[in-house]
This record gives sequence, C-alpha cells and structure tokens, in this order.
Amino acid sequence: MTLAVIPSRYGSKRFNGKPLALVAGKPMIQRVYEQATKAGSINRVVVATDDDRIYNTVIAFGGEAVMTSSDLKSGTDRVWEACQQFCTDDNEVIINIQGDQPVFSPECLDQLTAPFNDDPLLNMSTLALEITDPRDLTDPSAVKVTLDRKGFALYFSRSQIPFPRDGKAQVPTYRHLGFYAYRKSFLKTFTQLGESLLENTEKLEQLRVLEYGYDIKVVITRHDSPSVDVPGDIHRVEANFFTS
Repeated sequence: MTLAVIPSRYGSKRFNGKPLALVAGKPMIQRVYEQATKAGSINRVVVATDDDRIYNTVIAFGGEAVMTSSDLKSGTDRVWEACQQFCTDDNEVIINIQGDQPVFSPECLDQLTAPFNDDPLLNMSTLALEITDPRDLTDPSAVKVTLDRKGFALYFSRSQIPFPRDGKAQVPTYRHLGFYAYRKSFLKTFTQLGESLLENTEKLEQLRVLEYGYDIKVVITRHDSPSVDVPGDIHRVEANFFTS
C-alpha cells in the first residue's frame, strides 16, 4: 500500500486558518485531498491534523482524517505519527503532501513514487522543477537544489546553487518542490535523527537527511506547484486552477 498523508495545522504566523480558506469555492485542504486521490500510485489519502475544525471539515466532504498530537515540531513528525495508525509494512512508501499547494498535478505523485519501483534500497525521494524565472534565483523562499550525476541531491539552499562565477550557468538550476516520499522504515529513522546544523541554518528540514549521510533521489518534473503562503496568494493560485 502507498499511503499519502497531508499534515495540516490551523495556526500559521502568516495565514491563520489557511487549510480552511476557500480556493475556487472549496476549502484548501479539500482541494489538496482531491488532487491526491487522482494519482494512480496512491492507495489511500489521509489528512493528519491536531485541530477539530480541520478534522470535521475533511470528514464532512467525505475524506479520511486522523487526529495527531498538538506538540509535534514538524509536518514530517505529523506524517510519522499518522502512518503508525495504519497497518503498513516497513518497506511500504509513505508520501508527505504539503497542505498549501491546492493545484498540484496528480502526476507529480506518480513521478515521486516511480523510483521506488526500480530501486529496492531507495529510502527517500522528492521533486524539483527547472527554474525559468530569473527572480527565483535570488528569492530565498524559492529553495534551490543541485544534483549529482545519478540524480541524487547534493545540497538544498535558499541561495543560488550552483553559483555561476563567470556569469553563465553551465548546468540547469532547479527549484525544489515540497513533496516527499519515504520508505516507512526510513521515515521512522528520519524523525529520530537530531536536528542538524545545516537544517537550522537554512531552515530546511531535508538538509538533516544529507547531513547525516543519507541519499535523497530528486525527480525532475515539468509540473509546477504554486503554494499559498499568504491570503493574497489565493487569487494567483485560482488563476492557474485546473480540474483535470
């Protein structure tokens, strides 16, 4: 079974109540949930929350939700707590879907899980998109990732990587998209690792994996997945909304 978990909390410094904000007439969490169920590689989709309002909303639209602790440090911790409530084998794939990206393509999830079919030793994968907008190169909210020759992450940064010293890039620059897939056994390992120096410096949780010496497979996708960070982003997202 491939289980997709959408960690969702009500509180947010920049946008309180974001999961329940309407996007094209539906709560954002419902939009994310419905997109996830369209992926052919997903057997089950669950929202993991610590808030009754989100839980009740998901149940009301016919989705599946579980309650998790309110004192968890990250979405990854919430995904781990949620997946323990289901009878999944340690070798199964667990997907972590960001709850503020309501118009992502379901094909992204199929691309994310595909490497696990070819590599029985793979622990973790994520997605990236080639940068075409020069503004993303210097925008710290657009996280960049650089790869080795086998498609594994070398580093993630809010700065431009690699930096073209001579002014002309020799390789594409990729923007990281916040979708993750893990073997269940590795997800447990990940959550038990102590916070790392690189992670705390860049405020990027995935750097913990690299700093402790584990690999992350990066799948290059052609599908962008704009996120809603502040209320004003909703109109931008709605302008790109698709129902396929």
